[in-house]
This record gives sequence, C-alpha cells and structure tokens, in this order.
Amino acid sequence: MKLWGGRFEKATDGLVDDFHSSISFDQRLYEQDITGSIAHATMLGEQGIIPQEDAERIVEGLKGILEDAREGKIAWRTDAEDIHMNVETLLTERIGEAGKRLHTGRSRNDQVALDTRMYAKAACRETEAMLEDLLETILGIAQENLHTIMPGYTHMQKAQPITLAHHMMAYAQMFLRDRERFRQAFRAADVMVLGSGALAGTTYPLNRERVAELLDFSAISENSLDGVSDRDYMLDYLAAASVCMMHLSRFCEELILWNTNEFRFVEMDDAFATGSSIMPQKKNPDVAELIRGKTGRVYGDLMGLLTVMKGLPLAYNKDMQEDKEAFFDARDTLVKGLTVFTAMLKTVTFRKDVMERGAAGGFTNATDCADYLVKKGVAFRDAHRVVGELVAHCLNEGKALLDLTLEELKRFHPAFEEDVFGDLSLISCVEKRDIPGAPAPKSVQRAIDAAREKLKN
Repeated sequence: MKLWGGRFEKATDGLVDDFHSSISFDQRLYEQDITGSIAHATMLGEQGIIPQEDAERIVEGLKGILEDAREGKIAWRTDAEDIHMNVETLLTERIGEAGKRLHTGRSRNDQVALDTRMYAKAACRETEAMLEDLLETILGIAQENLHTIMPGYTHMQKAQPITLAHHMMAYAQMFLRDRERFRQAFRAADVMVLGSGALAGTTYPLNRERVAELLDFSAISENSLDGVSDRDYMLDYLAAASVCMMHLSRFCEELILWNTNEFRFVEMDDAFATGSSIMPQKKNPDVAELIRGKTGRVYGDLMGLLTVMKGLPLAYNKDMQEDKEAFFDARDTLVKGLTVFTAMLKTVTFRKDVMERGAAGGFTNATDCADYLVKKGVAFRDAHRVVGELVAHCLNEGKALLDLTLEELKRFHPAFEEDVFGDLSLISCVEKRDIPGAPAPKSVQRAIDAAREKLKN
C-alpha cells in the first residue's frame, strides 16, 4: 500500500504506477534527499516535535542508507514512486516505527524543492570550477601569443590585423560572464524552502533557520506558495548553461573553420579528431562539431522547462515533475562539453606563420591607410574614398598596399610621404591600437592581468 493510500479504496493501475514514477531519474537526488532529511530530523528532535531518541534513530538510519547508496548497495523501487518515498520506506523497514515520524512537518512538495535547490547549488559550483579551468587555459594561450598577428574578421571577410591573444581574450570575457551567471544561479538556489509544507506552511513550531544553518543555506524562503512552486533557480541554471554552450559553440565553429585546408590556422590533435570510414585522408574535428550540435539540446532543455512552467497556477502541480530530467540533461551535457573542450583546446597547435600571412593579405591595413591620411589633414570621408580607389587599383594589379611605391601612392593623393610604409606595417597597425580593450600587446596584457585578478575572487 502507498504511504499516502489511506483515502483510496483501490490500488493504482500498473500503467499509472509506471507513468507516475520518477525514481528512474530522481534517484540522482538521493544524497540531497537524505542530507536534507537528516537536517529536518535533527531540527524536529531539537524542537521537541518528535522524541529526541526517535530523531537520533532516524539520523543514524539515514546515515546508514546514505552510506549504502554511495556504495551502490540499494536497489531503488519503482512502486515507491520517487526518491523521497523510497528513502522513507527503506528507513521505516530498517528502524521501525520511528521512521514514520520523519515526514512530520513537511510535504514532498517542499522536500523536492529543497533537494533540487541543493543539487542546483552543487551544479553551479561544479560548473564555475570547470569554467575557471577553461579560463586558465585561454589566458595561457593569450599570454604566449601577445605578438602573434592574425586577421580579424567581420562578415567572414578579412577586416583588420589583430593578435591571437586579443582573439582569445574575447572568449575569456565570454566565459568570465558565464561564471558570473552561474554565481547568480547559485544565489537564486541558495534559499531554504523546507517548512513551506504542501503550500501553506505547517502548525508545527519548526526552526527553519536551524535547518538552513545545517544545510548551509544563506536564507529561508518568505512565502510558502512560492517556496513549493518556484523553479526560477533551475531556469537560471538552464539559461546560464544555454549561453555558456552558445559560447562553446562559437569557439568550436572557429576552430572548425581554422582547421580547414582553406584556413590552416590550427592543427587539431589526433587524440581529439576522427577519421573517415571511406576517405583515408580525412581528419575530422568531430569533438568540436558535436559540442556545436549539443548546444541545441541544452536550448531545448531550457525551452522545455519554460513551457512546463508557463501555465501553472499556484502552487505545486504534477507537471513540475518534468523539471528534473531537463535540468539533469543540461547539466550533464554542459559538464561533458566543458570537460572535453578544455582538454581539446590544450592540445590545439596554432600555426602562427599561416595566421600572419593571412593578416598580410586582404588589405587588413586599409583602415590604417585612411587613418594615415586623416593624420595628414585629409577629411576622413575623403581619405576613405582615396583608399578605396587604392584597393581597387591593387586588385587590378595583383598587389598589396605595401607593394606600391611612394610615387604610385602620390598619384592618388599628395599627402602620402615616406613614413607611410612604417605606418602600414602589420605590427604597427596592431601596436598603435593601445586604448583599453584594443589589440595592442600592452593593452592585451592589461586585459590578461585583469582577468587573472577576477579569477582570484
């Protein structure tokens, strides 16, 4: 008979049991469920709500179940519906009548909210640590490539010369923001909701602050209806995970492009590439492609939970059982993606010579040529037209701007002088851009130092 079966005159249909049961996936919460129950039982005993000796027996019984669960000795039962009922049933089997007192003053509604908040907090801290590992890798690459010149792009067309360090630091900024998003998700989850009951609290004199202290929560929830029906903290994690996966996907897309024969900016390590079953020459960046593909999966998890929650009246509804699979899937996908991406990035070989040759083509110093004329007193719009004409001339002649003689340059505008050639060198184009946030090595070094300082916090 179900623990809640007193009001029912017949057993639930087997189809309902199978459809209703969540133990197949919420067993993952056993650690949080048992730890939360230990704190709850401790408080019940301290408050005199249940006999102290019963509280102590419950706590010892729960510790034994936790140890057995960690060692894989427990077979969770489908007929017990979920992890909460499984633990309570097992506890009562082990310690007898005292086990029936565990659920005093709480509901599965606030119990599952507590469990998932604890899980979400752990997931946020886990992700934050993984992002810090990735950031250290990116900062290391940037530090080694302060003077590695490469083309920057807009519209996938060569635009202006930058450095590999500057390019890497763009991703460092993205992942630093991701870390802050997961910190915010942690803060959203860091609210202890036990005591909300099914929806209206309880008549027992619970010490909610004591439970929060035992479970290391910084605050308690302020409304019992919201306490059992809120899943914003899960959505915060899923939103942060979606943005983080988007950043990984963008990075992967660039590595995939750079790995092509057309770019040849990078060489993927053999350990993070695969071959073809029919084409022996192939070396495919499958890891990067799969991360790019799995990004949509995490987006789906976010949209799925948003859709579940969008029409729910207060307070708890069974629809909310659908929260966990989406959350677990997003967490698993993100963790795997971050793990393999960081390992892959550590093995990538950057072909600095090819990058610099790439920056030398495509007239990436054209903007600097226009700026040169402006410094000589030419209005920018006129300078823009002159350089455009120069580029058209070079395309017809098969030349680069630096291939032109001073005499040729003067045909387009008399303001050109001998110093133009030093001004248009790639290294000069980069080093002149020394304002905060720009690609000059000194500026990028400041950005690296600032990022390292943020990582210390």
